Amino acid sequence: MQGQFHSKLAFIAYQKMAKRLIFLLVLMSYTACVSAAENIRKPTWYRYYDSKGVSNISTSVTPNHIRYGYEALDQNMQVIKRNKPYNAEADIKQAPQRAAAAKRNEADAQLKRAYSNSKVAEQKKHDILVAIKKQIVFQQGQLKQLQEDRIMFVRQEREYNRKAEPMPAALKTTLNNNQKNIIAKKEDVQSLQTRYRNTAAEYDRIIARLKAME
Repeated sequence: MQGQFHSKLAFIAYQKMAKRLIFLLVLMSYTACVSAAENIRKPTWYRYYDSKGVSNISTSVTPNHIRYGYEALDQNMQVIKRNKPYNAEADIKQAPQRAAAAKRNEADAQLKRAYSNSKVAEQKKHDILVAIKKQIVFQQGQLKQLQEDRIMFVRQEREYNRKAEPMPAALKTTLNNNQKNIIAKKEDVQSLQTRYRNTAAEYDRIIARLKAME
């Protein structure tokens, strides 16, 4: 009884080993077939037809292949791929487009290096605009103070005129300086407001481009 049990175990082990061997043989056969197929489809020859229609074959691509256009052939001389002739005129016409594309790609690469993604750019935009806005508020506060000072200086000027008294030279100088400062401060505010709008528009462009690349 015990001998029958051991025989049964040995038979089961043999079956498992046989199945493993069959699997390995099938796998090796499949791998060999795939490798052979890849080798067959790998370009071995390159053929072009010259202006007289004469076939020219070589193991490498020459300037004439590019000039006339050529076919990539496998080891059985079957066409794998056809390449069109090089067109110098078309290439020249496309040069500006390629240059523009290269410039655009470089600009995109710079944006990626500078901001990584659109979220970073949005935060940067927010921080810069907040800083500019603070400058605008500060300059507007100074402008308001200058305008209030001018009201006081003008009242003093009118009081001298009402009394028909000559206006002191110091007051006249103060009024002139005050007017110049008001004009300069208005220009500062306008400059900051323009900077704010331009910065917002520029970051909107940057963010849109980054989102397009994401």
